[in-house]
Amino acid sequence: MINTELFKEVSPLSAKDCFILIERQKSNFNFPIHVHPEFELNYIENAKGAQRIVGDSIEEIEDEELVLITNPRLEHAWMDHHNQSKDIHEITIQFHSDLLKEEFLNKNQLISIQQLFIHAEKGVTFSRETIIKIRPLLKILTCENDSFYSLIKLMIILHELSIDKNMRELSSGSFSQAATSESNNVKLNKIIEYIHQHYSDTIRLADVADMVHMSEASFCRFIKQHTSKSFIDFLTDIRLGGASRALIDSTQSIAEIGYSCGFNNLSNFNRIFKKKKGVTPSEFRDNYRKNKTIV
Repeated sequence: MINTELFKEVSPLSAKDCFILIERQKSNFNFPIHVHPEFELNYIENAKGAQRIVGDSIEEIEDEELVLITNPRLEHAWMDHHNQSKDIHEITIQFHSDLLKEEFLNKNQLISIQQLFIHAEKGVTFSRETIIKIRPLLKILTCENDSFYSLIKLMIILHELSIDKNMRELSSGSFSQAATSESNNVKLNKIIEYIHQHYSDTIRLADVADMVHMSEASFCRFIKQHTSKSFIDFLTDIRLGGASRALIDSTQSIAEIGYSCGFNNLSNFNRIFKKKKGVTPSEFRDNYRKNKTIV
């Protein structure tokens, strides 16, 4: 196992400020994969073909991009990849994780923002419709001189983001090891813990259902209700999360990692990984290694 640490970004956000906004015009992406404790909202314009890396999600972006990350351990970066533009516009907002206290977020009017922050522990990208709605608000915010009104405008932006029905989580939970709302469900927590401990073995639905004293039919409904996935997809995602982490942090061969994560042969591992991640395990490892900075 390689003992490495990702580049830790030092934010210019001070302890006395609620948030910081940085607007840039730039010709390329040159910041390495990194982590930081601050929550971050990143808007990118005119960078079609650039590559977004958030946890174990690697995707090519469209002309406009809007992503929120609220996990201090979730590595992320944007890379040039196929982007040809030399006129990239970027607006980054960073704010403290305790800007909105838990007691405040528990109020009825803020529940949707609380849920947004939970989803964003895996990184979330927003729908085209929401980007169109948020774009002018972000640009107005860049011109606001009154810090109090700036904070109010940020709250409006967070609310609008929180009601996007088509937001999409990026990284798998097993990769980012984020503490999501699912962790509050004791039964689901037990299932997740069992799968994490045994995903290299053969796992039968009947055995896991029996462990939590449920019929197979009830168990399948339970998993679908709490994860929006079938049990097989849920299990596969956990295995892929473990495989993704091993591809980054170990020197094991691709085949060794596949077998150790419960895939019965190399071709099956390669096929499923590429279907889910868009790249082969080898390409995924290479993408991280060439962009990773060790400190």
